[in-house]
Amino acid sequence: MKRDVVTIELNREEVLVIASDNSGSIGLKKNDSVHVPYDIVAYYSFRVAVMECIAAGAVPFSVVMHNFCGDEALNALISGVKQGMKELSLNQLEITGSTESNFQMEQSALGMIVLGKRNHLTENDLYLTDNLRVAVIGSPLVGEEVITSKHEIAPLSLFKWAFEQDGIKAILPVGSKGILFELNQLFTNCTFELHHVKGKVDLLKSSGPSTCFIIVYVEKITSSLKENIGNWFHPLTIQCEKE
Repeated sequence: MKRDVVTIELNREEVLVIASDNSGSIGLKKNDSVHVPYDIVAYYSFRVAVMECIAAGAVPFSVVMHNFCGDEALNALISGVKQGMKELSLNQLEITGSTESNFQMEQSALGMIVLGKRNHLTENDLYLTDNLRVAVIGSPLVGEEVITSKHEIAPLSLFKWAFEQDGIKAILPVGSKGILFELNQLFTNCTFELHHVKGKVDLLKSSGPSTCFIIVYVEKITSSLKENIGNWFHPLTIQCEKE
């Protein structure tokens, strides 16, 4: 399985996991393309990076912010990160970073890095078998939709819950390249074209700040997942093009 993280061996027992995200032209500056408060900008940028970090099996321990929005935005940016931390019960995360204060930019920009640690283990290849099922949790949203259709976004707390379920064999946040792209990162023995996958979500649309994620799970927990996830649960029917 391919993931958007960097892993670095620390010692015989631990691996450092580095995940990142950035946003540009989103904020409160006059020339921004999407106008939203800076706590929301930081929340969703943190969301992407922390989901990638957790999905790779790591426990986050630090956040690094690169703030190009200005000094006046810093407190709101920190507040947005803390909101995400609260939803994931990550109360001990350290926040650090830097602000560009020498020059004023005409558009907002933010870089976000989440650092985590995991046990020194090699992730096994994932093979699609007859007893495995795939679903998308949440909907792919981007830009203004993230604000206007907030109810369709998979909550961070739900992502954490899904990650902890024994019957879920893999979990993968969906980014700007869309669901179909991420599906092709999952399985060692399969590749997918658009006609191989059926569902009620747009498979090619950007998911912006990881407003949805993919789960691979054993068939016997389907009813339990539907009950706990509710309207965010979107099953996929997939045909495997064996490699």
